[in-house]
Order: sequence, then C-alpha cells, then structure tokens
Amino acid sequence: MPEWTSVADTYLHPSAPPVMSVSPITLTVPGRPLDLEIRVSAPMTGTDLPVILLSHGHGGAYGLSSLDGYLPLAKVWAAHGFVVIQPNHLSAPRLKHLVGDRPEAPLFWRSRAEDMSHILDRLDEIERVVPQLVGRVDRTKVAVAGHSLGGFTAELLLGARITDLDTDEEVNLLEPRITQGVLIGATGRGGDAFDGFAAPQVPIFRTMDLTTMTTPALVVAGDKDDSRHWTTMGPDWHADPYHLAPAPKTLLTVFNGEHLFGGIQGHDSVETSDESPDRVAAVAELTAAYLRTAFDPDNTAWQTAQDTLTTGPNALGHIKSK
Repeated sequence: MPEWTSVADTYLHPSAPPVMSVSPITLTVPGRPLDLEIRVSAPMTGTDLPVILLSHGHGGAYGLSSLDGYLPLAKVWAAHGFVVIQPNHLSAPRLKHLVGDRPEAPLFWRSRAEDMSHILDRLDEIERVVPQLVGRVDRTKVAVAGHSLGGFTAELLLGARITDLDTDEEVNLLEPRITQGVLIGATGRGGDAFDGFAAPQVPIFRTMDLTTMTTPALVVAGDKDDSRHWTTMGPDWHADPYHLAPAPKTLLTVFNGEHLFGGIQGHDSVETSDESPDRVAAVAELTAAYLRTAFDPDNTAWQTAQDTLTTGPNALGHIKSK
C-alpha cells in the first residue's frame, strides 16, 4: 500500500529549479577595517528579480554566522525568483581575529546596517562581477531579512530607532530603498523588559524603540523561542516588532519553533535545539511567499502558502495581520 503524503509534505518538498551562487564578491568600502565580502544567489532564469538582503545572526558557529550560512533560506528564496545577497558582517566569528578589539565590537551594530546600504549603492559593480545578472534585477523591489542579531539589523533599516550610548543621540538608519522586511527571531522591546541575565553586556538593546519602524514587514516568532538571557518576557518578546510597530505588519507564529526554527542557519547545525526539516522548509516557503505577494499583489503565493501550511490539524504556524 503506498505511503500517504499530505498536501503540506508535497508543498514543503517540491522539485526546485536550479540556482547559482557566487562567493566571495569583494567590495572595498572606505573607512571599513576590512573589505565587505558578499555572497549572491539567484535563479538561473527569469527577469525582474527582486532583491533580498539577508543579515546573518551572531551565533557561535564559525561558518554559519557569516555569508556562508543560512543556505536553507537563501536557496529557497533564490529558487522562488529572488536575488539573495548575504554580507559578511564585521561581527562574524571568523573575522574576530582580524578586526581586533575595536570600540564597536563585538556587535558592530552600526556597521551591519551600513553594509546593506553599501550593497545597494554598488549593485552595478555586483552585476559586473556576476554578468549572469545583468538586466535581470528589479532595483525598485528590495527587502531586508535578518535572523536574531540580523533581525536587529533589519529593524534598524526598517525604521526602528536606538540611542548611541557614546553620544546620547538617537540613531536613525532607515534605508528608504528597502520597502519590505522579514524579521526572524528578532529583538523585542527595550526598557525594563530587557532584563535577562546577559542584558548588561549589550546595553544598546535597552534603548530599542520599535514604534518608529514604519516599513511593512513579516515578523516570524517561535512560540518556544524563550531568550532568557535577554528578557524574562518569554517567547512573546520576539513578537514585539509586530505588536509595537505601526501597521502594516504581519506576524507568523511558528509552532514549537525555538531560536533556530528547526535549523535555518544550516542543515544539521549542532546549535539547533529544535531540529526539523519541515519547520525550516515552512519558514523558507512562507517568507518567500509573503515577499512574492508583497512585491506583486496579483501573485497569490502568500494566500496559497497560508492555506497549505497554517490551516488544518497539521498546521505549522499561525498568521495574523494589522
């Protein structure tokens, strides 16, 4: 008797079209202590391709917290028709011995956001290095996506504000060329809620103001993502970008999702505490579908993905919007 396969199983594990990936592409940035290295992934065919800038997290994995991580997301997004650009931020563990003990270390929060603006400034140069992209990129459709500390980077680019503790000045790093965001396990509110045992190590997070984050975004939060080192609020803290930022925002709550959402940094990562290929695939597919419809309202990908993956007894998550 043949094994029964659910609609969700078929949706999550389709035969994907081939994609290309080029790395490293090196951009010299004046004033940056190291050249900016990026990875570019894109479908082999197609035109009018939107751009996703993907900001990696600050985990301890030497390779995965860099431009070489997050393949489970990048390859799916590229297969769905996006040009995915992944910078190697100065906070990457593999660069620690090269950047030294600079005042902005270890987070390099301002540099991380600036990396994304530099990339957008240099798209012509990137196309020259990857000639297969020439004439295929739609520069009017740009999203930023980030996980963990990368989510914090994305929040700043989408309009969230923080206070520079060295100058006591409010910092505005809004990037107007970015018109959509995907925040995965991102930073929640500051103030007294930022009260975890490790909170004193990153006082800049305490100044976070999400009420100014006006750019549309999908917030992805795991209902088991309890970041006690940062806050005693529990998993709800990672949903703050949805609740505190102005509309339009959408919240995807991933059932049983912990901070790595089944392994989005990399397949079989030892850092993953909730390993689940289906959970990884669901996050990849839902985020891709959200952006496809966000950039093309006539595209039904987002509704189809919701109907398939967030309804019925085998739902992998829950969605609400404002």
